[in-house]
Amino acid sequence: MERAVVECCWVRMMNNDETELAGLIVSTLNLDYDLKKVSSETPLYGKGLGLDSIDILEIALAISQKYKVTLHSDDENNTEIFRSIGSLNQYIQENRL
Repeated sequence: MERAVVECCWVRMMNNDETELAGLIVSTLNLDYDLKKVSSETPLYGKGLGLDSIDILEIALAISQKYKVTLHSDDENNTEIFRSIGSLNQYIQENRL
């Protein structure tokens, strides 16, 4: 008897803050992206939203204006901060004024 391997992953749905952030990203970059396909773990780079470094700079400016959070291009934690919508939201919530 053959066994089928089924891959499954649990995806945490976005909370209200993450949904707002995803909307800000999509509107700031004028992306044609269905927010219903976005989760907290959706990567910002690569196969997720597919953003590049210029996009991240635009998002950092929009976040600074909306949330009064400063993001620094030389921050050693940027890889983790911008890993996903959830990680970016966590940073924003922890550093809001």
